[in-house]
Amino acid sequence: MEQSEGILIRKSPWSETSLIVTWLTPSHGKIRLVAQAARRPSSPLAGCLDLFFKAEITFAISRKSDLHRLSEVRVTEPFDASCVPCANVFLGGYFAELVDATTEPGQPAADIYDLLVRATAFLRSRPATLRALEHFENELTHILGIRESAQAPLLALESYCGKIPRSRPAALQMLSMSDGEPRS
Repeated sequence: MEQSEGILIRKSPWSETSLIVTWLTPSHGKIRLVAQAARRPSSPLAGCLDLFFKAEITFAISRKSDLHRLSEVRVTEPFDASCVPCANVFLGGYFAELVDATTEPGQPAADIYDLLVRATAFLRSRPATLRALEHFENELTHILGIRESAQAPLLALESYCGKIPRSRPAALQMLSMSDGEPRS
């Protein structure tokens, strides 16, 4: 069994009762886990698998695939989406999608993990801003070592990923609606 802290960046149905959850961890990087029976109301994982939750996770590594088995979750910092503005949730979604696109499974990602921890703490406590979006993009390009001095972070990320995540325009739209200033 392996243990790590992590932030949940993606979840999707696996079966009628199970989920596939993707965590970003400092030591294992991006890791995909099957959360068996997590969709059952009586599951010990019920209420522990929400996006942007920071938690201590225990999992078993599969020898056959990159899909491992989640055993236990202990939430250390929940992200209550009902208590933050919609723009914060949209911006968090963009950050998670961008991290997912720029990390490889099983590769340590301590700096990117730290950036995401700081970003989710910001989104829990303050209104989302265009400056926060630009800061995250700038820091991520710096960590990845992909930003050339004359190149804007967005162009560097687009070149690195092949395309910018679809959630960016929605996040920009929510940011413009939250403060009344149009965004490009």
